[in-house]
Amino acid sequence: MRTQVAIIGSGPSGLLLGQLLADAGVDTIILERATKDYVLGRIRAGVLEEGMADMLDEAGAGARMRREGLPHDGFDLTFSGRHHRIDLHALTGKRVVVYGQTEVTRDLMDRREATGGVTIYEAQNVQPHDFDGASPYVTYDKDGVTHRIDCDFIAGCDGFHGPSRKAVEGKGLQTFERVYPFGWLGIVAEVPPVSHELIYCNHPRGFALCSMRSNTRSRYYVQCALDEKVEEWSDDRFWDEIRRRLPAETAEAVTTGPSIEKSIAPLRSFVAEPMRFGRLFLVGDAAHIVPPTGAKGLNLAASDVRYLFDGLRDYYADKSDSGINAYSERALRRVWKAERFSWWMTNTMHRFPDAGPFGQRMQEAELDYLSGSIAAQTSLAENYVGLPY
Repeated sequence: MRTQVAIIGSGPSGLLLGQLLADAGVDTIILERATKDYVLGRIRAGVLEEGMADMLDEAGAGARMRREGLPHDGFDLTFSGRHHRIDLHALTGKRVVVYGQTEVTRDLMDRREATGGVTIYEAQNVQPHDFDGASPYVTYDKDGVTHRIDCDFIAGCDGFHGPSRKAVEGKGLQTFERVYPFGWLGIVAEVPPVSHELIYCNHPRGFALCSMRSNTRSRYYVQCALDEKVEEWSDDRFWDEIRRRLPAETAEAVTTGPSIEKSIAPLRSFVAEPMRFGRLFLVGDAAHIVPPTGAKGLNLAASDVRYLFDGLRDYYADKSDSGINAYSERALRRVWKAERFSWWMTNTMHRFPDAGPFGQRMQEAELDYLSGSIAAQTSLAENYVGLPY
């Protein structure tokens, strides 16, 4: 087989890149190690920046998001038993849209199928080859047979554990990482959210987040120790714990119910540099991970797609390689700014076991300053809604 761009991974970044390229007349094949149902069963993030929402429209996959997504003009911070609302729209003129990553993936899959795009599911042992030269190719196994796809470029949209980044280890790759000393215990429940906007809570017992996927499905999180087990957390224990961390009037308004998903996720900051190796490009989680506190993971993958799509479109339309040559530098500039913001949000909202009395007072002073400074709130807001591409 031959294609112009081979894309490894059918998560949102791979699907979005594939659709934008297809609409621009560039041929792509997407390889996915899992089944379609498995990919759609993953419950992930759901706060979209305006830039990503606009890209879904550009890819012809934004109609349902516009109908069913929940536009948010702000969110609440709670600390020391009080609320402070960050008015995103008043501070920046922008807003975010709450729309689950699973739904984004479904819409992009539907659009790809409707436009005749090729996705090969259950492709095992995917490996990129010869991307340092002029004739890269990808191999994979399916149904006991090894297949080869020749291509012009390879886009590694295959996540933190995928083969793309592993293929460039020892080829000048540098990695930077911070592992945080806690995780997030999260549940999804078919109950109405406690608030129409997100609530980020700093509490002596630890961080908590009240979020949602729709007006009838809620997503809640509490900070927990890394050695805790999901099995130790009954639904009743979780609901009791999150209500302890919320201001009294908010806690009383929480609607409880059985969880339909429950998991513990560790938090890390991670960046791999560079993001281009010859004709192989790292995209999204293959190149960077952010703690979820700032809602940047999915959106950062979308900005990678923006830069890579623009470069590939210009390459095929105008025979210009300036865009693909600039891809890594442009993407990493935005990556590090998003890493900084997510690191700051994580440090500001969580309780660190080794902070000590001085560190705790500094965190309290940071929150108090934030609540009284329009300049500080504007900085928070402009990063939360998304920096320009």
